[in-house]
Amino acid sequence: MRIVVCVKHVPDIQSDRALGADGRLVRDGGDGTINEVDENAVEAAVVLAEQVGEAEVVVVTVGPDDAEDAARRALQLGADAAVHVLDDDVAGSDAFGTAAVLAAAVRRLGADVPVDLVVTGMAGLDGLTSLVPGALAALLDLPQLTLAADVALADGEITVRRDLDHATEVLSAPLPALVSVSDRANEPRYPNFQRIMAARKKPVETLTLADLGVDPATVGAAGARTAVVEAAPRPPRTDRVLVSDDGQAGARLAAWLVERDLVRPAAPPTGEVL
Repeated sequence: MRIVVCVKHVPDIQSDRALGADGRLVRDGGDGTINEVDENAVEAAVVLAEQVGEAEVVVVTVGPDDAEDAARRALQLGADAAVHVLDDDVAGSDAFGTAAVLAAAVRRLGADVPVDLVVTGMAGLDGLTSLVPGALAALLDLPQLTLAADVALADGEITVRRDLDHATEVLSAPLPALVSVSDRANEPRYPNFQRIMAARKKPVETLTLADLGVDPATVGAAGARTAVVEAAPRPPRTDRVLVSDDGQAGARLAAWLVERDLVRPAAPPTGEVL
């Protein structure tokens, strides 16, 4: 069994982020990391592989040189091998272009050993579009089970649980299939020293668009279907009211909310008191 996990190298969400003059996210701050929810995707794949017994987990990442760090992190978390699609013509790809490159990489991996399952995180924390899993499933013609909070595999069928605002869904599909997981799916394991050292010996194959048979005109900035028209930093807030707590801060806050009709005073009690 072969499981492919798609991971992404993103800027640290705790860092200051900005768009450059070209409308693209600035990624040269040197503080990038693996997309946090992609660690949940790797964990889900590794757990399934451990349950199956004879399974290989291969991670795929797309991006510049720094993107290899995300692949290496996934190897430390238990993946067996990695593929890094590195090509200047990929720069500027939107969700659809990214999905096209990932789909080509999955097809290449499936040419020698069939790919039974593709696992992704539910969203990239840099763009938060959540479009890539669905677009990737469509390109690969796979059933998609998205936003999974739990994943189980049995009898050639993948089953997930989705926790929605007002309902819980249990969905199943035959393999091969694509699953995207949420951060509720599991608790990613912490790589110990032994795993970190072992990851250094695991292979990371570097591929170009030519290796994948992808026309550069269909991806990157040249093939993007979306574009940033305009962007500006969020202006600082000027209407803040700072209250020092001298023992009356709670009462002053309540009065401020009532004054702006944000809350209403409680109605007086009615009826007979027994």
